[in-house]
Amino acid sequence: MPQQTYKTTDPALEDYAAAHSTPESELLHRLYRETSLKSMYPNMLSGHLQGQFLRMISQMLHPKRILEIGTFTGYGTINLAMGLADGGKIHTIDSNAEMVEIGRPYFDAAGLQDKIVTHIGNATEILKKIDKSFDLVFIDADKENYLTYYQMLIGELPQGAVVLADNVLWYGKVLDATHADEETKGILRFNEFVLQDERVENMIVPIRDGLMIVRKK
Repeated sequence: MPQQTYKTTDPALEDYAAAHSTPESELLHRLYRETSLKSMYPNMLSGHLQGQFLRMISQMLHPKRILEIGTFTGYGTINLAMGLADGGKIHTIDSNAEMVEIGRPYFDAAGLQDKIVTHIGNATEILKKIDKSFDLVFIDADKENYLTYYQMLIGELPQGAVVLADNVLWYGKVLDATHADEETKGILRFNEFVLQDERVENMIVPIRDGLMIVRKK
């Protein structure tokens, strides 16, 4: 994936929003810095503002079971796990073991190691093997398969479950469907399907690269 920058939000407004939101913790800032040093694509990390958003959604829902598709180095994982109910677990899936290992010491440092279950491999294959009755789902992986993941999950999620999907504005490319690449086409298929899905209600929040919130009726 070529390095790209987000254009959805005015950078100055995003900086202002971050400056007037609860500050990033020292642990998460260290993870952000290490990811920036060791990854070719550090912009794949959720970051302060979106991480805070994920944490607050999780804290408001207080879920027992969370699924994350796309661990990367675990910045989002940590934020989501902080809202888990007592005894709750987050299952997080990624195909890149090396990136996941960067985050593992931070899971321990945050005291979350017993709440985080990591799965390394192909997400569609892993999803076939696990209980899919999650209260909260965060999809932030290969864009071509967003709709596949959604379709595998939505029928088995309980009423009131929430699905969050990142990058649904995809650098603004969703506005030019006639010249769409495969990743953009995947996002377009997902966005249109969810809009027409009568089992749910949804909205797109233009934070960072676009975050869709879906609630199962």
